[in-house]
Amino acid sequence: MDSKIEILSTIKIDYQADLYKIVDFLNRTLKQKDLMFGLALDSEDKSKAIFTIYRT
Repeated sequence: MDSKIEILSTIKIDYQADLYKIVDFLNRTLKQKDLMFGLALDSEDKSKAIFTIYRT
């Protein structure tokens, strides 16, 4: 079984402590639509976060 993950969109946004709640909510709600969401702290600017939308 070959599983590919496709990046649909990425955006850099201001980091907020509760952003992970939105990402968790989206992942739980839309996983049946083969969508996955990611959030990572920007390694160059700790006041920014990278939000990514994937298709599985």
